Amino acid sequence: MQTTQVIQSTSRGLYCEAGDFFIDPWRPVARAVITHAHSDHARWGSQHYLAAETNRHILPVRLGNQANIEFAPLGKPQRIGGVTVTFVPAGHILGSAQIVIEHRGEIVVVSGDYKRESDFTCQMFEPVRCHTFVTESTFGLPVYRWPDPTVVFEQINEWWRQNQSSGKASVLLAYALGKAQRLLAGIDSTLGPIYTHGAVEKLNVAYRDSGIALPDTIYASNLEKGTDFSRALIIAPPSTLGTPWIRRFGKISTGMASGWMQIRGTRRRRSMDRGFILSDHVDWNSLLQTIAETEAESIWVTHGYSDIVVRHLQEQGMHAKVLETEFTGESLDGETTSSVEEPA
Repeated sequence: MQTTQVIQSTSRGLYCEAGDFFIDPWRPVARAVITHAHSDHARWGSQHYLAAETNRHILPVRLGNQANIEFAPLGKPQRIGGVTVTFVPAGHILGSAQIVIEHRGEIVVVSGDYKRESDFTCQMFEPVRCHTFVTESTFGLPVYRWPDPTVVFEQINEWWRQNQSSGKASVLLAYALGKAQRLLAGIDSTLGPIYTHGAVEKLNVAYRDSGIALPDTIYASNLEKGTDFSRALIIAPPSTLGTPWIRRFGKISTGMASGWMQIRGTRRRRSMDRGFILSDHVDWNSLLQTIAETEAESIWVTHGYSDIVVRHLQEQGMHAKVLETEFTGESLDGETTSSVEEPA
């Protein structure tokens, strides 16, 4: 089997005709099934959403409390029209899930974004054998090979200590949803006070409400002028770099946690003092490992370096194709790069 009739690519994203729903649609639709809450996957404006139960406290923050969202337990099959849909952990961030669609003996898995490393803040990825596997390729180049996360967390701790010795506040840039909370769960929170940007703090609350243990954090904008930040760690989105918000902390050292830090020169171009290689996506080895474990006969590749990954798979004799998307995947400035505008 090299083609599937279960899903098809449309101008609004992947569509399952037998179930009459879209998966992570780019524009508002009647029924959307969502892999996770990042903005290139969970778009505002659809009439009805279905997502994994682990999104219960996160998706309303992202889509608004007025959104019509239904939640399904992980691992429990749901009948939608003529297909069975099951959410299986993807390991990307809290709430992330692969969407497993079964129809007339055929199994299609849409991974969304995923990683294979352990993470205190979300469930581990579970490979699923299938006929068709839709995979991301955000970091789909051989150069991207992630170091041990425990080593990275210790590098961050040591940078924080050194900054304290120099009387500098440590400003660590990270995506507000997922990466920020993973950092909080992995660092040594006894080193000093931890302050957060409002976008991060709002999602910290959602994580804690979901039962995820995070160290105490302080909303930075509530503080009075004159606060001493010389021993502090401040976690903020990358978009705050160079803004008046970040200047309130006085003498600072800036760092960023991202898979993009694997490439030398990225940190210098961003005028940051330190770069820490920590990604919530699969690296090259884990991408290929996952594809092999699915035993899929057909691979659809999207987001990032899809052309390169498809060419590599085809050279290995596999049936693979590029799945076009309006998104280019994770960027340095925010969660996604897209031609679709976010609602105000």
